[in-house]
Amino acid sequence: MQEVNFDEAVEQILAKDPRFSRDAYAFVRESLDFTQKLIGKENRGTIRHITGQELLDGIRQFALQQFGPMAATVFEEWGLMNCRDFGDIVFNMVEISLLAKTDKDSRDDFQNGYDFTDAFRKPFWPQSRLNPETKPVVD
Repeated sequence: MQEVNFDEAVEQILAKDPRFSRDAYAFVRESLDFTQKLIGKENRGTIRHITGQELLDGIRQFALQQFGPMAATVFEEWGLMNCRDFGDIVFNMVEISLLAKTDKDSRDDFQNGYDFTDAFRKPFWPQSRLNPETKPVVD
């Protein structure tokens, strides 16, 4: 089997499905590598298949590390509005043989991910916004 060139494959995907930026595909690929390393550390270096939920968690951690409070803004710029969009990217990559899947993998694995505000904005909100019932003490 001939190895698929990532850039050429993404061009083919974008010709059929232009919803997401080229950068979004590169980010998902980098997030997969990041998640593999995280899981490899937990499993003493053993590499195994990553589930959709594990990838979503890796995407969240990697995005916060890479983009900090700008993560949600970057994703919006790339056309990503929710976790289902990550699933669409993953399965676009599967369909063109950039990624592999098991019989248990499905787009539905990305349906009930996290809310983007909770995952990417709230970690940077001031405490007063997180607990609005707490009034600041004024002397």
